[in-house]
Amino acid sequence: MSAVPRIRGRGPWELAFERLRRDRAAIASVITILFALVVALAAPMLAQLTGHSPIEQFTETGLSPTGIPVGPGREFWLGTDGLGRDVLVRIAYGTRISLLVGVLASGLAVLIGAIVGIAAGWHGGAVDTFLSRFMDVVLSLPFLVLALALAALVGPGLGVSIFLIAFFSWASVGRIVRAEARAIREREYVQAARALGAGSARIMFIEILPVVSATVIVYATLLIPSSIAFEATLSFLGLGVPPPTPTWGNMLTDAMAYYKVAWWLLLFPGAALLGITYAFNVLGDSVRDALDPRHDQTIGAAGGGVG
Repeated sequence: MSAVPRIRGRGPWELAFERLRRDRAAIASVITILFALVVALAAPMLAQLTGHSPIEQFTETGLSPTGIPVGPGREFWLGTDGLGRDVLVRIAYGTRISLLVGVLASGLAVLIGAIVGIAAGWHGGAVDTFLSRFMDVVLSLPFLVLALALAALVGPGLGVSIFLIAFFSWASVGRIVRAEARAIREREYVQAARALGAGSARIMFIEILPVVSATVIVYATLLIPSSIAFEATLSFLGLGVPPPTPTWGNMLTDAMAYYKVAWWLLLFPGAALLGITYAFNVLGDSVRDALDPRHDQTIGAAGGGVG
């Protein structure tokens, strides 16, 4: 009698990973993100290789006799800006700021939103009402108006940018997690854990959190590009990281005075911003489809983020 072939079961995470491996758009997005990460980490090496600091002004070789920025060439591969600084090196250092703000702000927003959402969904009653109304208040606040006010009070900076983006993003995560937690708390295994004497903290973080983790991961992936874009917006308006520290936002601000005669000042920082945000958005969509092959539109219907 021939042996019956053994069938190996695969969990949902393994199946999701297999779907991602077959998704060409996801692979291309991961390659783009990894390339941006390498550029960010190698920024000091790039500065050493070219001999150009991100804030060093080359007034003799980086500007024309009439004071116009020099275009891409052998010495300055992506040209210079209005102060004679190397655009390539500044973009590399700006990549570090964008990825740092995107990951930290999104991670903080997802952490707070997940905790508040699970607490509201599990406890219900007065706790749910209070936390839900608080999330509604946060979502109704005007982002740019408060950003202007806070920047005027404490001054612009990296920490302020991360705080603003996280504060205006966590409530959207909380609403989505709350809706899922309310549905999960009525399931049999949760009620069984409660009957066996499990405390609220154990049920929330041992029983409910693993179930909503897929939604949290997808939302975190989709929140990163929004955070990067809003950091660039804040810097463009003078509310983010202050000069001379290079960011894509303040590079675009500097380009406004020269875009008619120095096209590279808009093209290269703008392309970097567009490329990394598009890559994260595509990856987020691919992760969502991999974790939910039925294409559940929970996240899209709920809306969210600082956008």
